[in-house]
Amino acid sequence: MKRILLIVGGGIAAYKACELIRLLRRRGYAVRCVLTEGGSHFVTAMTLAALTEDQVHTSLWDLKNEAEMGHIRLSREADLVVVAPATADLLARMAAGLSNDLATTLLLATDKPVLAAPAMNVRMWLHPATQRNVAQLRADGITVMAPDEGAMACGEYGPGRLPEPEAIANAVDAQFASAQPSLSGRHILVTAGPTHEAIDPVRYIANRSSGRQGYAIAAALAGLGARVTLISGPVTRPTPPGVERIDVESALDMAAAVEAALPADAAVMVAAVADWRVEAAGQKVKKGDGAPPALTLVENPDILATLGHSPRRPRLVIGFAAETQDVVAHATAKRTRKGADWIVANDVSADVFGADANAIHLITADGVESWERLPKSTVATRLAQRIANALQGAS
Repeated sequence: MKRILLIVGGGIAAYKACELIRLLRRRGYAVRCVLTEGGSHFVTAMTLAALTEDQVHTSLWDLKNEAEMGHIRLSREADLVVVAPATADLLARMAAGLSNDLATTLLLATDKPVLAAPAMNVRMWLHPATQRNVAQLRADGITVMAPDEGAMACGEYGPGRLPEPEAIANAVDAQFASAQPSLSGRHILVTAGPTHEAIDPVRYIANRSSGRQGYAIAAALAGLGARVTLISGPVTRPTPPGVERIDVESALDMAAAVEAALPADAAVMVAAVADWRVEAAGQKVKKGDGAPPALTLVENPDILATLGHSPRRPRLVIGFAAETQDVVAHATAKRTRKGADWIVANDVSADVFGADANAIHLITADGVESWERLPKSTVATRLAQRIANALQGAS
């Protein structure tokens, strides 16, 4: 039985540690908890003890435990250390190597893998200091998950929510997989967001893509150690830590950026690229006598098909298909037509663009695998793990 040492940090999301413990134990893990002083303001040691059926550790100054060097024992007896929620303060102390309480002391003393699930206010997550700390922790070999995005207890909206307990449990599973997913040394290209096709210097044709799923995938791939190049259409999302971002406007811009980013080991083409562009006017089109202007449409390059049939083709090419009917049939045909290895298909007739969750069909040469509706961060984590396994198998 694998043993998890769960450090519960001091944030409102600490209550989700209870659900995480339940999921981990259901999956066969033994869980022992360290409750920080801040965490104790949100969840009690008694609750955690009842859920883990084990002693909860709270203090570096426990006379009995520390007479036996308890912080060393705790740090070494576990197979994996999980920090959830990992607050901005806790991440900063981890990155700096501080050891002024039980949690940070055992993190400094452990010789086992560490997985951190961040949770904090959106501004705190986006602050340059936090981003530096996350980059440093990842460089040190600690797995730092990407936070979820959504409404927060403080009333703000954005990235910073604790990943759902199921996503954290999936990340724990990945740590213990027989062939642990790793993308260290791999270069992966990701496209995300919409394209804007100019009508004139003021107006453009666009679509509803928010870039949310593509950015989550880029973050998950970086979290597994990949060098990620994210080619993004016009969105206002923050760049995931450790990701190189290239901003583009139109389909032509994106096609050129994709070609320039090669070679790559894999390409995940999430962007909703416009099929057509307009022969744009050099000046603003005026209303005139009220008759609508005639727009001449020109077909855009098919970036996925070009990549799928290119002599510089990545080892693994993954396309996305947003459909409103006959989702699997259309996506299956698209996989063959475009030369893709996998197609990730979803039904966008419902309100998917910009939503927190997604239900997908993963279409490969082996058939169709349907995933239930999951948070987009969980979809990203699962897909990144599949990509890592596929590339390892092809090595």
